[in-house]
Amino acid sequence: MKFIKGFGAFWYDFLVGDDWKIAAAIVTVLAAGAIIVTSTDYNAHVLTAVLAVCVAAAFTVALLIDVSRSKR
Repeated sequence: MKFIKGFGAFWYDFLVGDDWKIAAAIVTVLAAGAIIVTSTDYNAHVLTAVLAVCVAAAFTVALLIDVSRSKR
């Protein structure tokens, strides 16, 4: 049981790290991309660019939330 708990803790720390908001934003953007890919006829180059911008925007929003909380 100790091995399983340690294994889970490693993957949680590896994937989520210090900020769960960034991990949640990335998962949300990737899920939206997967839904778009499976449900529509898409241009892969345009979708890749749009998802990259969405990931950057999600990271920026998470960073701004943390910065605004630290100013208080």
